[in-house]
Amino acid sequence: MQIAPPGIRIGVDTGGTFTDFVIWKDGDLFNKKVLSTPRDPSKAILEGVGEFLELGRPVFIIHGTTVATNALLETTGGRIALITTSGFEDVLAIGRQVRRELYSLKGESRSILVPRELRFGLDERLKASGEIDTKLVRGQVRELIARIKQCNVDATAVCLIHSYANPAHEVFVARKLREAGFLVSVSSEILPEYREYERTALTAINAYLMPVMDKYLGGLEQKVRPAELRIMQSNEGYISPEKARREPVRTALSGPAGGVVAASRLALRCRTVRFLKWG
Repeated sequence: MQIAPPGIRIGVDTGGTFTDFVIWKDGDLFNKKVLSTPRDPSKAILEGVGEFLELGRPVFIIHGTTVATNALLETTGGRIALITTSGFEDVLAIGRQVRRELYSLKGESRSILVPRELRFGLDERLKASGEIDTKLVRGQVRELIARIKQCNVDATAVCLIHSYANPAHEVFVARKLREAGFLVSVSSEILPEYREYERTALTAINAYLMPVMDKYLGGLEQKVRPAELRIMQSNEGYISPEKARREPVRTALSGPAGGVVAASRLALRCRTVRFLKWG
């Protein structure tokens, strides 16, 4: 379990109507609530923690946020491109052939996160063992990046076949994209596991959220300095703002996760107190 450093500790959760704070200061635990500012959630956070930042004492903030959640639900993420192994450009469209009406003869309309014109294939391939079957041509990577630059995208997802077994090709492509100034989501960093659709889908979602969270957390970290800021993950625990900006998909359910963790800790303490009191 991660332990927060001593000083003033503040838990923050942003909601659509209110932004809630739980503050631990000088042995006392108390709550605070301010109206949310949906267009820029950081304004409400700064309003709530501002008085503590002025005390000149160490402040540790854990932030549960619905910014990524809302971006997914409202489809307000970035315009992204997908780079994959040639022949796998349509993995997102094909999916797992799961249909709402199994026996219907009519096709179903689907919302694809990356349109066909922004899905690109590279002539490379790895075997399931990680052995290189078709070498990556560096010149082709340069040409592809030049094409993507003309597409006015906010971020790029990279998901090459069997990269979980050997990420070498992905590492090279990602490095060149970052050198060209792109935000890059890489499958071997996000989900280094087999099953192409799931890995591609999660990598694309991460890229889709990167422009939104990069802007939001970059601004928030500056505003709450010198406080130490950490971001709640969807699966308990917290990560640095830098990691959350690089892997924002980890924060998609951070608000609900914080509530579950708090309820679990409270229930455990209540059970412990009851045991000590009554045996």
